[in-house]
Amino acid sequence: MITASANLGPGRCAVLASALDEPLAGTAPVAPRWVCLEVNGAWPRAIPEHPDPAVRALGERAEESGWRLLLIRRPGRRPCPGDTTLGSSRVHLTDTTPPQPRTTELTVMGPTELARLPLPAPGADLPGTPVTDPLLLVCTHGRRDRCCALEGRALAIAVADVRPGVWECSHLGGHRFAPTALVLPTGYLYGRLDPGAAVDALKAAGHGEMQAALCRGRSTWAPAGQVAELAIRETTGLRDAAALMVDIESSGQVLVSAWDGRRWAVDVQPSEQAGERPPSCGAQPEPFTPLRAVALTSLA
Repeated sequence: MITASANLGPGRCAVLASALDEPLAGTAPVAPRWVCLEVNGAWPRAIPEHPDPAVRALGERAEESGWRLLLIRRPGRRPCPGDTTLGSSRVHLTDTTPPQPRTTELTVMGPTELARLPLPAPGADLPGTPVTDPLLLVCTHGRRDRCCALEGRALAIAVADVRPGVWECSHLGGHRFAPTALVLPTGYLYGRLDPGAAVDALKAAGHGEMQAALCRGRSTWAPAGQVAELAIRETTGLRDAAALMVDIESSGQVLVSAWDGRRWAVDVQPSEQAGERPPSCGAQPEPFTPLRAVALTSLA
């Protein structure tokens, strides 16, 4: 029997997390707005380490403006370690906020145009051409974790063979839930995906819905809000991605409202599964305290 011990050994983090049945809910990164930049050259471990100063500068601007930067490339493309030049690159901008999450696409021609790329404030119009079909961004960032490199890349290639809109992306967080992916424009993240589940998530997004199975949460919300929203969806069966809004209160209570006027108070507390886990392959174990919904109260 595997136990939640600090002395977990050097095994792959995703295998260990799956064996321990670590909960997925509430583990999505918090990022209401995403900027995704096509970079076909090799990705460093972290964006501030990228050799191209234009990419580093975009990362700094994004962080200051409340955006999260991802590097993306088409599935199966083998990056050239010596290719550090930014040429013509596609950019996707996404605001995940319901009820109208949206993604646009534009092309930047080199560092000068990248430096001028607008990063609008929340609620403002996004530059570029609206993207009408959902995107699936699969983490394949091998320099961050080998689980993402091995399982993520295989998943991206498999899904790209049958569905459009698939990209490999840099570090999403949550290596131990690999393969993990982000669906845009809604901002739902998924973990422990296989090709069938990934295709289901894409199909659901195409109908304006989310797939509750294997969902880590919506990046629009903080972890407690992610847990509360998923608990309401499990209870009600709601799949419409625009159906729910979240308002996090203090002392572990989250208010969730639906488009039809229903409202709930959800008590979110630390789970008894707290312990220590390696956050990635080969890393030293760190404290891990998952959240869970312990009570749902209907307010209207």
